[in-house]
Amino acid sequence: MKKQGILNSHLAKIFADLGHTDRVVIADCGLPIPDGVKRVDLSLRIGEPSFLEVLDVVESDLVVERITIAEEILTHNSTIADSLKERYTSIDMCSHEDFKREVAKAKVVIRTGEATPYANVILHAGVIF
Repeated sequence: MKKQGILNSHLAKIFADLGHTDRVVIADCGLPIPDGVKRVDLSLRIGEPSFLEVLDVVESDLVVERITIAEEILTHNSTIADSLKERYTSIDMCSHEDFKREVAKAKVVIRTGEATPYANVILHAGVIF
């Protein structure tokens, strides 16, 4: 049995296989997930687990080079937007419609129980060296 890190076997396998610039999406419970993109659904009920709880755990296991968010988050979800701006210096923004198209390029979408607007992020994997 694993002693530390992500215990979810699906996520642990996906993260072990990631390469530089591969994309991981952490999503609220409403983001549409395109056919063909792996989905790991962690949602238990509305609000659980939260977007930030999942992000905290993922960040502990993944090198993140930059992120992409929908620009609408700035005006519709300042709590999540502020947290992301505190954590990351390299932030790309696009419209929510463009964001949804970009999700199709992800290796995995991690669905949370988050039920606040635009609480979605694309994490672009970095390297450890």
